[in-house]
Amino acid sequence: MSDFPLSPATSRRVLDKLGPSSVRTEWGGRVQGFMLALGVLLATGSAQADTLADALARVHASNPTIAAARAGLDATEAGIGIARADGMPKLRIDGEYDRFVRRSVNAFTAPDRAFSAQATLDVPLFAGGRVRNAVSAAKAGAQAGRADLAATEAEVFVDAVGAYMDVIRDTAIVGLDSNNVAVLEAELRAARKRFEVGDITRTDVAQSDARLALARGKLRTAEAELDASRQDYQRIIGKLPEALEPPPPLAGLPATSEAAVDIALANNPDLEAAKRQAKAADYDVRAALAERMPKVSAFGTGNYNDYFGTLGGAGNPIGLAQTETTATVGLRGSLPIFQGGGTGARIAQARARRTQSGDKVELAERAVVADAQTAFSRYAAAKAVIESSRTAVSANELAVRGVRAEQTVGTRDVLDVLNAEQELLDARVNLVTAERDAYVRGFALLAAMGQALLPVEANAATTVETRPWRRRSPTQWTPESTTKEYYYIVPQYVSLH
Repeated sequence: MSDFPLSPATSRRVLDKLGPSSVRTEWGGRVQGFMLALGVLLATGSAQADTLADALARVHASNPTIAAARAGLDATEAGIGIARADGMPKLRIDGEYDRFVRRSVNAFTAPDRAFSAQATLDVPLFAGGRVRNAVSAAKAGAQAGRADLAATEAEVFVDAVGAYMDVIRDTAIVGLDSNNVAVLEAELRAARKRFEVGDITRTDVAQSDARLALARGKLRTAEAELDASRQDYQRIIGKLPEALEPPPPLAGLPATSEAAVDIALANNPDLEAAKRQAKAADYDVRAALAERMPKVSAFGTGNYNDYFGTLGGAGNPIGLAQTETTATVGLRGSLPIFQGGGTGARIAQARARRTQSGDKVELAERAVVADAQTAFSRYAAAKAVIESSRTAVSANELAVRGVRAEQTVGTRDVLDVLNAEQELLDARVNLVTAERDAYVRGFALLAAMGQALLPVEANAATTVETRPWRRRSPTQWTPESTTKEYYYIVPQYVSLH
């Protein structure tokens, strides 16, 4: 049996990382699995239920945090073109029209009007490696930006899964509390009838009445918590939840913390981003050193002048040409001799930043190891709580049946029954909460390992934007194999260059 025996309704929509599930519920009796109250609530809900895949697809397409990260990546990638432009030819055309309204009395041949145009072409030939290294630094920065985007997506997806599971948990708790209120109302009616025939005392009726009042207050609190979870769902996912299907089980969870750490060190996007930033810093040092190298470029200029027949004075007695065209080509070289210490300071700055980036890689590695181990521990603890809660539910169900049987023979009173039922309710709520915590912590563990992947079937209602970066595995998407039907929406980006 899977760790999360849930409904199979979403298994058709989720591949690879998400698989089928099952759920068994027996209202008022033995409860196994997740969301023991959900069946009653879903029966009165809308016919078209939302799935976790639908929710995450909507998050990927419309969440403003992810959209902002994509825009930031676009800005970072634009730096590649900016750096490459310094090594590209540059062509400029300038034009000027002049009208000489007052001329010198000695300028006998000066024109009244003139138009001039100049075209200038400059082709860099050698820059000491500065442009090449600047382009490489920009590419490494873009690769870091892609990893940052993947980390942002995974973080938002963890929040989205948490919001999804919060709604399911709180919906189930409201169902449990509603059922508890109904049971207590029936018991209060029964207690009053028994009091009328003298079977119990007024104290027993008061105890039932008090417990019902407390249950109604608890139900109101649970409904408020459900409303808060629904609003949080809308904030992250972009719409209020409809009837939510139970999520499918998570796959690919590690068996040990060591395995989790190994996978995280190989795939965590935060660590990948730190490594790419360190590589970019190394290229920045090389680009700074290149400022001390000579630079060579080729150039060419072309000029055109037109005096509109006004050059040479009235009638142009000396026959000066009224239009002219000239052209010049050549090579230009420069060698820095002394730059006031600016180049040396920039080199020192770049080297310090390279050292800083290296330290950040080590810091990221430590954080990845700690996060993976912590996430695994929390997930393992949540699984243990599930087992304990299931045992508690089973034991309390047996205790309730026993206390009720003993009440019929007079060895137990009304308060004993009420206490036993309250303990059963608490155990069921604890089980619902533990199932929610285990699922969210399991997904957080996958995110810490860089494995928060979710294939989503695209449909008319959900548009999923994709970036065709290469994947680490040949079996995963490449630009050539991306289709219109399924997309990975938390990619692990690697270099295309």
